[in-house]
Amino acid sequence: MSVIASVHMAASNLDNAASALNRAGEMIGIVAFAASGALLSVRRNLDIVGIVLLAAATALGGGIIRDVIIGKTPPTAFADPWLVAAAVATGLVIFFWQPPTRLTRWPLEISDAVGLGSFVVTGTVVAYDFGLAAPSAAMLGITTGIGGGIIRDVLSGQVPAVLRPGEHLYAIPALGGAAATAVLLHLDVYSAWAGSLCAVLVVAARIASLSFGWHGPRARQRGWMKRAWGSRRGE
Repeated sequence: MSVIASVHMAASNLDNAASALNRAGEMIGIVAFAASGALLSVRRNLDIVGIVLLAAATALGGGIIRDVIIGKTPPTAFADPWLVAAAVATGLVIFFWQPPTRLTRWPLEISDAVGLGSFVVTGTVVAYDFGLAAPSAAMLGITTGIGGGIIRDVLSGQVPAVLRPGEHLYAIPALGGAAATAVLLHLDVYSAWAGSLCAVLVVAARIASLSFGWHGPRARQRGWMKRAWGSRRGE
């Protein structure tokens, strides 16, 4: 009997550890995306309201979109005050730190990559646990990962990074991380540690693309298309 009890206790401890790791991943994503929104606000010379608003919108936007799509109401961002508090606190820290504009580029890119990796995985897991099939869960994982960044860029008056010509790899690492997570979930071999590894790989791929200049493949334009487009732009 004691052996069975020990096994149950060990399983319970493992589940608790996995749950804590998933929660930690969610909070890491919130703080990282909030930091990216706040740092971009500093580069745009926004005031404290703009910094906090953009930090919160970036951190919570992707998750809200995911929850609305799957019908999870109210969205987690509105049901869990700690998520809002973490986003707002991160924005305030950036505001009072007041980093010079020249120091915001790499911190912005790194925090954005960390948020992307964390939310791609947690978004896929949430959607799958809600009853969606693996492919649909992966799509919502991508939406969760890139949604906050799109909202941040639109609100700050920029073309979203995922749509910019010549942008370094962004959606492709998200797609890979979401697909890997969905496959693990479908095969019933997913664990918090495996999810963490998927998130780390997404972050590594994004940062490596920035460091080495990796870009996604683009369609080649034939000569007559280039001439037509060039003459049209000249008009």
